[in-house]
Amino acid sequence: MSGTRVSVGTGEESRKIAIAVDLSEESAYAVRWAVANYIRPGDHVTILHVRPTSVLYGADWGASDHILEADKESQQKAEEDFDTFTAAKSTELAKPLLELNIPHKIHIVKDHDMKERICLEIERLGVSAVVMGSRGK
Repeated sequence: MSGTRVSVGTGEESRKIAIAVDLSEESAYAVRWAVANYIRPGDHVTILHVRPTSVLYGADWGASDHILEADKESQQKAEEDFDTFTAAKSTELAKPLLELNIPHKIHIVKDHDMKERICLEIERLGVSAVVMGSRGK
């Protein structure tokens, strides 16, 4: 497989694993499950979250001209607050990885089509496997 690294002297492949999260309890469970059942020494883990864009500041259509300046400011503040919340929650979800010193990074992107974007990010990141929760369904 192209892009696969082999650990010197062990013969074991180093894998790139993505854990797709939506910040729910099911996502937290997916991280804990991956740590307990799937991740092995040498793996590189990415917590992947696709955050929805707002209706007013969409990825493809830009800001609406019909919004009053005060509304734009309050929308911008709400976006910043949600970004802060998203980063904090993603860091909280990564605690099981941190506690076991598993190399990981948190990758957050914004898009209005979250299903499509998660597929694009998985391909772009070149991961070996993806772990994700069921959204409680």
